[in-house]
Amino acid sequence: MERIEVKSLLEDVAAGRISVDDAQMRLKMEPFEDLGFAKPDHHRALRQGIAEVIYGAGKTPEQIKDIAAAMKAHGQKTILITRMSAEAAELVGREMPMQYDKLSRVGVIGEMPKPDGAGRIVVATGGTSDMPVAEEAARTAEALGNVVVRLYDVGVAGIHRLLSHQEDIMSARVIIAIAGMEGALASVIGGLADCPVIAVPTSVGYGASFGGLSALLSMLNSCAGGVSVVNIDNGFGAGYLASMINHIGVKE
Repeated sequence: MERIEVKSLLEDVAAGRISVDDAQMRLKMEPFEDLGFAKPDHHRALRQGIAEVIYGAGKTPEQIKDIAAAMKAHGQKTILITRMSAEAAELVGREMPMQYDKLSRVGVIGEMPKPDGAGRIVVATGGTSDMPVAEEAARTAEALGNVVVRLYDVGVAGIHRLLSHQEDIMSARVIIAIAGMEGALASVIGGLADCPVIAVPTSVGYGASFGGLSALLSMLNSCAGGVSVVNIDNGFGAGYLASMINHIGVKE
């Protein structure tokens, strides 16, 4: 919807020709921009509270640049790009200011929002090898306005490492538990915490881990209450969901 159309719609509301609810519905159903190779959804934040995120894998650096430029032109202040190659980051970074993290392959264009979530999100990993997925989750949550506490390499092979952070676990609003191998970390944290636990299986492990399938099935079969599971290596999905949970009540 062009600015002139928005102005006309608001004038109709002010004149009583259209109700506030009808105007809101029109705004929510309006539009996207057709770039030929992509259709950026500029009103997703209006509908869902969170703006569209660019999934970088499979896109050329030029496509990512053009999509980001379209979002920025429509007023999106924070643009999150996941699974972004270093090549794409170099090209986009020449066109607009961007923070890029090589470990997580996450890029953020524009200003980081001030944290406005209800509490803290804890991101915990079984091992150091899980950090790329963990950082994807953590940086996603931070880009969506959350305070994140990182607890890395606190797996069950040395459970005293996890237990030394009980205060962080007990005070969290949401916990993201990330682990490969047999994925036991999620169940252990689920048995300690009084908040939702989002389990993320990773593809880290030896042959019989089947690229994360073993951890996925273990987490799905967790006996601890309050544990939900996202897909293998899906740090973004976990960070996004954790942010939604952490903002429940805040928006009202």
